[in-house]
Amino acid sequence: MAEKVAVFGAGAWGSALACVAARSGHAVSLWGRSKETISELERNRTNSKYLDDLKLDESISVTNDLSHAIQEASILILAVPTQTLGVFLDQIRDQAGESVLLTTCKGIDRKTGKLPHEVIRASLPRNPICALSGPSFARDVVAGLPTAVTIASEEETRSIEMASKFSTNAFRCYASNDLKGVELGGALKNVLALAVGAARGMRLGASAEAALIARGFAEISRFARDLGARPETLTGLSGLGDLVLTCSSEQSRNFTYGMAMGKGNSLEGLKLAEGAFTASIASKLAKTTGTDVPITEAIVEILEKKLTAQEAMQKLLTRPLKRES
Repeated sequence: MAEKVAVFGAGAWGSALACVAARSGHAVSLWGRSKETISELERNRTNSKYLDDLKLDESISVTNDLSHAIQEASILILAVPTQTLGVFLDQIRDQAGESVLLTTCKGIDRKTGKLPHEVIRASLPRNPICALSGPSFARDVVAGLPTAVTIASEEETRSIEMASKFSTNAFRCYASNDLKGVELGGALKNVLALAVGAARGMRLGASAEAALIARGFAEISRFARDLGARPETLTGLSGLGDLVLTCSSEQSRNFTYGMAMGKGNSLEGLKLAEGAFTASIASKLAKTTGTDVPITEAIVEILEKKLTAQEAMQKLLTRPLKRES
């Protein structure tokens, strides 16, 4: 059944999900903060800052007006950064009504240690919450290339319903009721992308990158389990699937940020890498659970300039040998 969907955040991913919603038959409103971006979208349906010359669907309504975007919407897609999610929710709290909130954030709030659904619940406790995550580049989605993601809710019937609402021939949505696991997979893989990117920047070779991915996956699976997620969730699209994609392409901001770290380049002016925020809070959370997260800790030491990338890698290589599992 067609519904009114409001997408908040006219960056690459928000624009891509607006296309998904429109192609699923829904009436879509896309809100963006930048007047220049919205003006360009109104003129020729392109978002050149994020998506070059790819065109968005003609049926999408674009606006800078929050009230106009949210009006009569039954589903609100939150494509805003994790670190500003709480502030954004303050702006829509009085207008959200009983709408389903579908978050696409991939991170952990660095001040509170909360996952996106926990930030939402603290602000809008009565609204149903879902999360969408998985191996997906915005350009592929807008271009209509095959993509598969996970939609999670703590209520399985809702996740199945939402997966059905947004699935198309090219965009397949799989349902999960492990909301925490899906969000942790999306957040923690960004930290590993920094590590693998750093290995690429240091030219350590494909073997080293593969080892980091494998040992890193074991690390985030262990950590997610200790935080209350189901281990099998991390083997799915929102965990292993997203990890492989993010650690293998320079389309990933986290991977390219990591490459700059490995090369010893200045990180000033680079595009936001959510993994840089997530690493520190993840390391702190790991101390509360007693989880061993050496790769995450190495990334924190590089970001805080306590070690160079080369020194951090040497530290990892000289850890005591032990059983693989």
